[in-house]
Amino acid sequence: MPLQRSQIWEYMDVIVLIAALLLTTWLALKKRSRQGLVWMSVFSLAYFGFFREGCICSVGSVQNVALSLFNQSYSIPFTALLFFMIPLIFALISGRVFCAGVCPLGAIQELTGYKPVRLPKAVESVLAAVPFIYLALAILFAALESQFIICRYDPFVGIFRLDAPYTMIIFGALLLISGIFINRPYCRYLCPYGVLLNIFSRFSRRHLTITPAECTNCRLCENVCPYDAILPSDMGLSSEEPEKSRKKLFLYLLLIPVFAVAGALIFRNLGPALAGIRQEVRLAREIRMEIETGTEAVSKDAVAFKEAGKTEDELFAEELMIIERFRKASPWAGVFLGLSLGFSLVALTVRTTRTEYVPHRGKCYSCGRCFKYCPVEVKKPS
Repeated sequence: MPLQRSQIWEYMDVIVLIAALLLTTWLALKKRSRQGLVWMSVFSLAYFGFFREGCICSVGSVQNVALSLFNQSYSIPFTALLFFMIPLIFALISGRVFCAGVCPLGAIQELTGYKPVRLPKAVESVLAAVPFIYLALAILFAALESQFIICRYDPFVGIFRLDAPYTMIIFGALLLISGIFINRPYCRYLCPYGVLLNIFSRFSRRHLTITPAECTNCRLCENVCPYDAILPSDMGLSSEEPEKSRKKLFLYLLLIPVFAVAGALIFRNLGPALAGIRQEVRLAREIRMEIETGTEAVSKDAVAFKEAGKTEDELFAEELMIIERFRKASPWAGVFLGLSLGFSLVALTVRTTRTEYVPHRGKCYSCGRCFKYCPVEVKKPS
């Protein structure tokens, strides 16, 4: 945990966050400066990363919000709520500018991505589902007062604080090394906050554009985005038969409730296993194993339990109560994942005619890597 800071410094962090988002928005949408966005990443890494030691970050604030929504005993700090909401508001206004140069987790990866390669679409599709699962579990565990897994398994916070278990240091280092070739692996395949930014950015009022003026469809930018976030012009492509497209859309709409119910059932059955994240449940299972096998429990928790004088019946009753809470709450995580899968399939059937190359508003990180590949220049008035 970082050292406690005064309230003034916490609000200073919010001011810096807003200023950084405004400047990044200007650099991405108006100035169209890739170099400026890189320098913003350097600043954010220095301030929000090493100086602020990665806390509080917008990514982890998801858990604070979940805990406050489902537990009256917890009052979320106002600054934590602001860190959660402000990047989402900017995503609605100008796309994922938070990812472009403000998020320290994204910044440290952006600065190491030198030789990007593109993964096969099948692999990309499978890995892209992981953040949805991570988000569902993070909200579930936070809401049930179990653990803040986003913070606990943050791969870069140990680098920011120069202190962490060696396993997390190795994990972060491996991500940075792999990020040389697979840009932003954490952002693309793990970040739970990125799921929310993806959704909000799809409805953004304005967004970064690949070309500063009218696109000439020269195709120079077609394969340059390491995040596969460029949608090509489809004027020359043959469209699917309307009748076939409507049938596919109708089928996927019918499957949405099926996926939601299936997800709920799967996660309800997973409830007892997920409850194992609680220390009380693990302790009860260890004590029960000791009773059944006649072996001596050796963990520190088991020794402390015996010294505390708490009865086994009380421990087992607490275990059952926690498991029941997980049985009731886990299906909602399954519903969320089922709905996400269903709506993703529906989105694949909805096509709009594009006359030029445009960024995918949900997947685009507004990093500006595509700027230099566009030969179009804005004509200045003489």
